[in-house]
Amino acid sequence: MFYKIAVLGTGTMGLGIAQFFAQNQLVVLAYDVNSEMISKAQNRLKDQKGIYKYLSFTTNLQEAVSDADLIIESVIEDLEIKRRLYSDIESFLKKDAIISSNTSTYPLAFLAFGQSFSNRMIITHFFNPPQLVPLVELVQSEDTLQGLIEEIEEFLRHFGKVPVVLKKDSKGFIANRLQVAVLREACFLVDSGVADVRDIDRVMTEGIGLRWAFNGPFKIADLGGLDVWEKVCINLLPDLSNEKQIPELIKEKVTKGETGLKSGHGFYKYDFKNNDAENTLHELIQLLKLKEMMIKK
Repeated sequence: MFYKIAVLGTGTMGLGIAQFFAQNQLVVLAYDVNSEMISKAQNRLKDQKGIYKYLSFTTNLQEAVSDADLIIESVIEDLEIKRRLYSDIESFLKKDAIISSNTSTYPLAFLAFGQSFSNRMIITHFFNPPQLVPLVELVQSEDTLQGLIEEIEEFLRHFGKVPVVLKKDSKGFIANRLQVAVLREACFLVDSGVADVRDIDRVMTEGIGLRWAFNGPFKIADLGGLDVWEKVCINLLPDLSNEKQIPELIKEKVTKGETGLKSGHGFYKYDFKNNDAENTLHELIQLLKLKEMMIKK
């Protein structure tokens, strides 16, 4: 059992992970090098004062990790920054502390290479918002201590998560590879003039997404008939996007600083006064409750 958790990074994912564990009454110390980020994180939790019995913040890296049983790194998706952080914490760690990364793309081999604690490193890839979404992708390496991934799996399952252990270390894991494939095709459809952003989102939320909330692509294929899907693949695969570069649609938005909810403008405009973020979370909570109710039936 991991009784003391250190979360390194208090951005969207780091804060959500810290919140999840604190809500489950585990002692959590959240670290960020930037005191302003910590202030923003605390402000986001201002209506959840009950978790402060278990959650605290620090800008002192040694304080954050020296007594932790499990350290979850959730800093910016930059390999050099992540590896530098691992070097910084090395001398502070307990000899049996487990170090995990919440990276969304990097293989464990890239992160663990040359680290003295590589046999105690894994990937725990949570999903946004991590305090709500059940899935956590788990990745281990050939060097990972025997039984460690099973221990983490049991630990997360105990607190209501649905861990999925990958059979091999793969860049982007499972979910993000699927998401990027869909997003690439969505951008391609917009660029090709087939539909606009709003209508493509509507197709997902009013059709595909409803089915995918209860069944994955293989179950959907079974339900539709594999003979039917064979013909669909024959007809469509030659025309799907196989672009290897970042879609221009996304690149242009980022260049303009239109990065989505965090900036108030992405493919859509967001009004912080109308609590768009909170409304989205509320919708997700309702969907999860509905799914749970349907499964129980």
